[in-house]
Amino acid sequence: MTKLSLVRNRTIEKGAYRNVTKAIGNTPLIKLRHLSEDLHTNIYVKLESFNPGQSAKDRIAAYMIEQAERNGELEPGGTVIDATSGNTGLALAMIAGIKGYRCVLAVADKASKEKINALKAMGAEVILCPSKVKPEDPRSYYSKAISLSKEIPGAWYANQNFNPNNNLAHYHSTGPEIWAQTEGKITHLVAAVGTGGTMCGTATYLKEQNPNIEAVGVDAHGSVLKKYHETGVFDDSEIHPYKIEGLGKSIIPGNVKFDIIDYFIRVNDKDSAHMARSCAKREGLCVGYSSGAAMQAVHQKKDWKENDVVVVIVSDHGSKYLSSIYNDEWMKEQGFL
Repeated sequence: MTKLSLVRNRTIEKGAYRNVTKAIGNTPLIKLRHLSEDLHTNIYVKLESFNPGQSAKDRIAAYMIEQAERNGELEPGGTVIDATSGNTGLALAMIAGIKGYRCVLAVADKASKEKINALKAMGAEVILCPSKVKPEDPRSYYSKAISLSKEIPGAWYANQNFNPNNNLAHYHSTGPEIWAQTEGKITHLVAAVGTGGTMCGTATYLKEQNPNIEAVGVDAHGSVLKKYHETGVFDDSEIHPYKIEGLGKSIIPGNVKFDIIDYFIRVNDKDSAHMARSCAKREGLCVGYSSGAAMQAVHQKKDWKENDVVVVIVSDHGSKYLSSIYNDEWMKEQGFL
């Protein structure tokens, strides 16, 4: 055997991950100095952008696929399908590629160009669907994913809005991490609510440790979640198009556990975009659109106490929005600048 082949055959066991899925989780918690000073309290961010797919959705994709394999719902040679605004799709495509599955995704057309290109780069087949139609419309990304799951042999529909493993992924990982990182001192959890998995799975664990922790959900103008939480009424008149990705819903996902969320704060497109840009400039953290929305909600609340320990979940990285909120021309087109 030549010297070269010996080098090629060597493996590193200690200190190396077996594959990229092993790098998911254990993301850092960082204090926002300027926002904490502005609000006279303690604001921390849980940086889910440190996951290999740069979002919190890596956790649920890995967990949901693993559980589907264990239950026999997803078999070798199968196809992974879901409706996504981008991040869950990227995570599913990443893990499907590693495991040898085909991945077909119905994606809302308001997803950024970066997200769509990343999905294709990961090997996913992307079907763009109009975002300005009702969920029950056959053209919607919800309906399209369901029809694809029925048409494609060996398909497994991840169904992130209603799959309980979405919640459980965060219950078993994000919640315990935050509890340990804050040494049990967390008083408030703030998160954008879309499918509900990140907020409700994390909050369920934290409230089991301390029932006094407040779970503050963030919703968008144009979404039904806040009003439904407050009244129990699904109001169609609340629904209108908005720009923030990965936040709010025009349906009521099964993973949104309204009894776990103490209250919602609603934010708008413009303020959320500016807050994300402010975080990049003032805190050195380039965060995604829904994360800007979550921090805007923290800013709107204002009545924080000096000893509060507020943890905001940063769902994804700002590099996925360079053509939108971090692009001056796009901001001008929206009337935001």
